[in-house]
Amino acid sequence: MNPLILITLLLLAFSNSSAQTINQEVKLENDRVFLLGQIDENGLASNSYQNWYKPNYEDYQVDTNSITSIKNELSKHKILVFMGTWCGDSKREVPRFIKILKAADFPMENLKMVAVDGRKDNYKKSPAGEEWGLSIKRVPTFIFYKDGKETNRIIESPITSLEADIKAIVNNELYTPNYPTSLHFD
Repeated sequence: MNPLILITLLLLAFSNSSAQTINQEVKLENDRVFLLGQIDENGLASNSYQNWYKPNYEDYQVDTNSITSIKNELSKHKILVFMGTWCGDSKREVPRFIKILKAADFPMENLKMVAVDGRKDNYKKSPAGEEWGLSIKRVPTFIFYKDGKETNRIIESPITSLEADIKAIVNNELYTPNYPTSLHFD
């Protein structure tokens, strides 16, 4: 077989096997639903979740003074969010976080959100294992990366406010999350 064709077929097979459905919904026996795996704002704003997403997004008043001071540094980061659509803290903090990112004109393609499982056997795990090695014990967890390296994270809820905590992280100020991990941030 032509080597070029073989390489093309292998690349196609790999890309299809690693592709993940966005906004995958799991339905439990009691008709309750939750999102699992990679998600986006469209999934959170959909029918099943809009009853908490929409009010927590719309009612949150962004601290615009803080946004002005973090806009440039924030845009240099990538952010990975682990959350549970079944989790009260995630329901409160994630809509607010997204509103802050939008107010700061954050490039949303640099945001990846992963919904973890709420069921006992797979608790806080994702189908693709994105949480492996990241010490995800509580959700939501907002992980900030710069130049491919984790700089810090907000765990479960902010210390001061989301804006103030983001500012401390992106400006490389001393910041310790509510629940420190064994990971070290330089």
